[in-house]
Amino acid sequence: QVQLVESGGGYVQPGGSLRLSCTASGLNLKYYDMGWFRQAPGKEREGVSCISFSTYSTYYTDSVKGRFTITTDSLKNTVDLQMNSLKPEDTAVYYCAVTRYGTGCPGYVMDTWGKGTLVTVSS
Repeated sequence: QVQLVESGGGYVQPGGSLRLSCTASGLNLKYYDMGWFRQAPGKEREGVSCISFSTYSTYYTDSVKGRFTITTDSLKNTVDLQMNSLKPEDTAVYYCAVTRYGTGCPGYVMDTWGKGTLVTVSS
């Protein structure tokens, strides 16, 4: 059974940091484009960052460049998102997603999704 499980969300004050982790089972992330998405209340879901499995290139949406870093660990079969200098506008449910079809990065078109983890940035 293919499954993505996110962890690491929580409450943090502005300027703080969180590290999100996505653990995959039933698939080998080494062969997948991987990405992190978020959906804030009342807004559409947006792609935050991704890794291309073919080039290992990474992409970031403009609002998180220089603050967020996406990494993957092939031994642990995880993809992580390190989030620094968090802002209230980063508050959202964050989702991990993957695809094997080459459309995921930088296209952000994915077909397998986790259930999400909530990040709240507030003073």
